[in-house]
Amino acid sequence: MDNKPNVEFEERVVAIKRVAKVVKGGRRFSFAALVVVGNKTGEVGLGTGKAGEVPEAIGKASRAAKKTVRPYPLHEGRTIAHEVIGTFGAAKVFMRPAGAGTGVIAGGAVRAVLESVGVKDILTKCVGTTNPHNAVRATLDGLKQLFKAQTVGKPS
Repeated sequence: MDNKPNVEFEERVVAIKRVAKVVKGGRRFSFAALVVVGNKTGEVGLGTGKAGEVPEAIGKASRAAKKTVRPYPLHEGRTIAHEVIGTFGAAKVFMRPAGAGTGVIAGGAVRAVLESVGVKDILTKCVGTTNPHNAVRATLDGLKQLFKAQTVGKPS
């Protein structure tokens, strides 16, 4: 299943919510989890899971996230090469490279993705909505738009 079994991924739970299904006798509760996995060297994946108990939901989400892992280019292994705007639904995430020592200036969901991918210095702003699902997907959309540092500024 996994072509790199020796790579260790760190999982971060971004959001857990309780969802209810209304049935004849009342409400049935289950839990939905949003998990980001990354190896802090440029690879990250996102997964969601739903189950009757929180640990089961997190387990399902992390297995789903490991299947969606893909690489993203990092500049000098610590930031991004250029400014990008990632969008998903109503969420927009502005990302700008920052100097060494700045740290990750980002909110909860965006921070989880950026730290999992291995970014150490970046400035971000989440606009439109801060819904964790949409903010995470907008961040991944922005990372997908990145070019390698060697190609930025070169004429086509």
